[in-house]
Amino acid sequence: MIVPEKFTVYTIGHSTHSADYFISLLQTHGINALVDVRSQPFSRYNPQFNKDALSSELKKSGIAYVFIGKELGARSDDPACYVDGHVQYDRLSQTSLFRTGIERVLEGAKRYRIALMCAEKEPLDCHRTVLVARSLEREGVTIQHILADGQLEDQKDTMSRLLDIVGLPQEDMFHSHAQLVDDACRLRENKIAYVDEAHSEISERVEA
Repeated sequence: MIVPEKFTVYTIGHSTHSADYFISLLQTHGINALVDVRSQPFSRYNPQFNKDALSSELKKSGIAYVFIGKELGARSDDPACYVDGHVQYDRLSQTSLFRTGIERVLEGAKRYRIALMCAEKEPLDCHRTVLVARSLEREGVTIQHILADGQLEDQKDTMSRLLDIVGLPQEDMFHSHAQLVDDACRLRENKIAYVDEAHSEISERVEA
């Protein structure tokens, strides 16, 4: 499903914000539906962002809440999505479950002003940017990140920052900008992707 360019999906990290401040960030940008893409919709240190508490507070402000972390979370129950215990974003993005999640977001974007939520304050520390947002971009969706101070950062600017962070050029003679961004995202994935030692042990037993 290709979504017209006019559709924009936002992302946000709940960080350590108070519930009131977090909701104010959403309201500032006209968000009326929050899509929770955490694998586990709970926060040990910030209980205001536990699923039930958050859903209740959002409802008071007229903001819909839906949890699709099973579909778009950073973790996977599928051993085929892991190599040496590290989840592989390219494999995860090709699963039918992930594609179902993307389709749900695309459908929702036709009727709501959506923000994808995970925990990390910095977009580049989170799979919502390196995995989910990039998948939505391929469907023609414009991505805007709501930063902790309320400012917006376009995904293209986020990727330019990433190139600087990992030490790759914005362009060179032998690679397109898109290829360089792909390389930068793989480097970032190696740093932030979920690691499950149990899946590493499964791989070792299979190889043995």
